Amino acid sequence: KGRAANDACKCNGWKNPNPPTAPRMDLQQPVTNLSELCRSCGHALADHVSHLENVSEEEINRLLGMVVDVENLFMSVHKEEDTDTKFLSMLEEEIYGENSPIWESDFTMPATEGAPLVPRPAAVSTVAVPSTPMFSKKLCSSSLSSMSLDASTAEPVPAGEKRKLPESLTLEDAKRIRVMGDIPMELVNEVMLTITDPAAMLGPETSLLSANAARDETARLEERRGIIEFHVIGNALSQKSNKRILMWLVGLQNVFSHQLPRMPKEYITRLVFDPKHKTLALIKDGRVIGGICFRMFPTQGFTEIVFCAVTSNEQVKGYGTHLMNHLKEYHIKHNILYFLTYADEYAIGYFKKQGFSKDIKVPKGRYLGYIKDYEGATLMECELNPRIPYTELSHIIKKQKEIIKKLIERKQAQIRKVYPGLTCFKEGVRQIPVESIPGIRDTGWRPLGKEKGKEPKDPDQLYNTLKNLLAQIKTHPSAWPFMEPVKKSEAPDYYEIIRFPIDLKTMTERLKNRYYVTKKLFIADLQRIITNCREYNPPDSDYCKCANTLEKFFYFKLKEAGLIDK
Repeated sequence: KGRAANDACKCNGWKNPNPPTAPRMDLQQPVTNLSELCRSCGHALADHVSHLENVSEEEINRLLGMVVDVENLFMSVHKEEDTDTKFLSMLEEEIYGENSPIWESDFTMPATEGAPLVPRPAAVSTVAVPSTPMFSKKLCSSSLSSMSLDASTAEPVPAGEKRKLPESLTLEDAKRIRVMGDIPMELVNEVMLTITDPAAMLGPETSLLSANAARDETARLEERRGIIEFHVIGNALSQKSNKRILMWLVGLQNVFSHQLPRMPKEYITRLVFDPKHKTLALIKDGRVIGGICFRMFPTQGFTEIVFCAVTSNEQVKGYGTHLMNHLKEYHIKHNILYFLTYADEYAIGYFKKQGFSKDIKVPKGRYLGYIKDYEGATLMECELNPRIPYTELSHIIKKQKEIIKKLIERKQAQIRKVYPGLTCFKEGVRQIPVESIPGIRDTGWRPLGKEKGKEPKDPDQLYNTLKNLLAQIKTHPSAWPFMEPVKKSEAPDYYEIIRFPIDLKTMTERLKNRYYVTKKLFIADLQRIITNCREYNPPDSDYCKCANTLEKFFYFKLKEAGLIDK
């Protein structure tokens, strides 16, 4: 461009002679002056931009805006970490958030290929998992008929009778009781009847695998048809060995030996046949095609995963994911909620997709000296959530998205008036305010700047505001009943009555993980604490008195912080 172009310069743009070593959005880059030379052609920056000397300031600002947008996109892409597993690494943290962005109407699930199992054991992640609701048994109706391991099955959760609002509550209080984003169960049940009624759901067959089918969908269908089976097996010295079990153990030893060539065959044989170790075996056509060898340490509260593999010609079919999901349900039934494992560089990706993390939450004293250490491998951990039916999780998510889609369609059907298309752009208008589009306000849309309680634009500003607010709430004298999750030993039926448990400890973890991207999510969780307390406890109980006091306090603080209207 400019004079550089007139000098037959073939450079397609000025290149910074001192580019930043690493893209950092939080650091101010040094200012470049017009005399600096291009790294490619040696011309000064002034020669490259000479064609802009007579351009209007408005056009300059437009071009600079485009540059800033591209630069922000570039920085954002470079800031991504482990993009292949970006969605699944946050699955347990986000999936049951009632206001999670994945339920937006324009969100689409990226197509994923089945992950081949890799030659090494791996561990579990320690992502803090909020307490989550168990979906209706209708969503988990497929029975694990072919499975002989002691995996727990999903049980329907009683809805529980909701206590009527106290008569003394004002209209404002009654409105406040309802948590933002809640949908009446009657409407959800009505939609459920629609999406499960073949006569109502006309069109292409949806049961067939689509391009965006879940990774474990094929394996789940094969299990229902009896093509594959899962068995927890192990060698026993105290009783006569079952011939079929011994044949399967030999088959597992062969699979592990072929798929883990760097592991000594004698070592694999010793552990597979060790009575202290068990193996979740995947059986197809009567032969072993994969498995996960593990050792349980009930007194320490964790299990070590030793070997994990699927035979080569059966990989990329979702067997690895389905194996791990069955193993998780097996351990939930036995009340062991942590996996630990050492994963080599090839196995880390697989285990991350299964919810494993390098962030170890299990105290070192609990596992040191118990698990086997491997040179050059990375210790990983996975924390299990006992309220998640892992073998049906992707199916449940699919159903939830169908429900959301139907709810959106119902909302759209209510907006019956059809407006003519916009003609202003044909007349040369470059942009118009969104609120000026005819009918846009009828959809419920409101300008962001005019919403009640203006949203802080800076994420760090919002984070610091919410952090300070949560700290004040936690130190309030009436906050003591809500500091930690309700223990099942103290209230056995709590999680049967309360569908969406939440507490201040979970909110602290969510805040730390940057879950609260808007004030709405934060306020919804605060109100959920109060709603749950009133639903489970009698109105005159000390717990409800604390809830009433705390509610007044945090709404006062929300107003004080400018998060809601005064």
